[in-house]
Amino acid sequence: MTFIIRSALMKSNLWLPGLSAVRAISSPVGPTPPFTTLSVSQPATAVTHIELHRPEKRNAMNKAFWREMVECFTQIAEDPDCRVVVVSGAGEVFTAGIDLMDMASEVLQPEGDDMARTSWNMRRIIAKYQETFSVIERCPKPVVVAVQGACVGGGVDLITACDIRLCTQDAWFQVKEVDIGLAADVGTLQRLPKVIGSRSLVNELALTARKMYADEAKESGLVSRVFLDKEAMMAGALEMAGEIAGRSPVAVQGTKVNLIYSRDHSVAEGLNYMATWNMSMLQTEDVMKSAAASMEKKSPKTITFSKL
Repeated sequence: MTFIIRSALMKSNLWLPGLSAVRAISSPVGPTPPFTTLSVSQPATAVTHIELHRPEKRNAMNKAFWREMVECFTQIAEDPDCRVVVVSGAGEVFTAGIDLMDMASEVLQPEGDDMARTSWNMRRIIAKYQETFSVIERCPKPVVVAVQGACVGGGVDLITACDIRLCTQDAWFQVKEVDIGLAADVGTLQRLPKVIGSRSLVNELALTARKMYADEAKESGLVSRVFLDKEAMMAGALEMAGEIAGRSPVAVQGTKVNLIYSRDHSVAEGLNYMATWNMSMLQTEDVMKSAAASMEKKSPKTITFSKL
């Protein structure tokens, strides 16, 4: 599948594809070894594209997926050649959520000789699955997620751990867990209230499992931009990733770390952490390079920054 990357133009809340080709994102025929559920590529300088790649299963999350996401993002966090990540889903939908057929034995039948040991093992399993999306949030590289079609259950857990969320006009989102007899336990109930301003809306979505469509997702703040179709969305995602990758990695990664810290702490605590952070991070040549480019009215993308 190939997306011709075009510049995007804003028109009200809808982004439409421009006319000039920027870059092509080419997905391999299948997942990228050693992964079996993910396709990983570098469509542009310093940009890594991770594609959920089980289109025949609507990108449902099987046992391998939960492990491979941790492995993939652990590698990316330490990769100096990557400055920003784009996450998308192969095929017509982003993800149908958890693969119940594949996961049932581990989730519904945890091992243990008695209630205490069974419960201990269940807690370990849940914590392991939570790590699959927490590793995205901890990754210092900004993560842009692009959603088309359905984003169900675990998909909402995934996207709320990302930094920037984009979607197509036909996208819809569903906190599905109450429909299958459980409370969402890998991130949605913790992160969605911090993403959407209305606690009432969060409660409604989580308690009724109703679908939220693109327009409401944009209005509520779940996504920041809505695109006409997947091709335009991937063009916009890559263009945005290129803008981020063109800035100082010291500045970009420091910004992400401090935004997340501030979300979870008071203003006073956030300011103190920021002062401690920048007492060392300001001692970088990136500041002088960026200032010089600004005075010369040049884009930061014209600067060659050292790897981080």
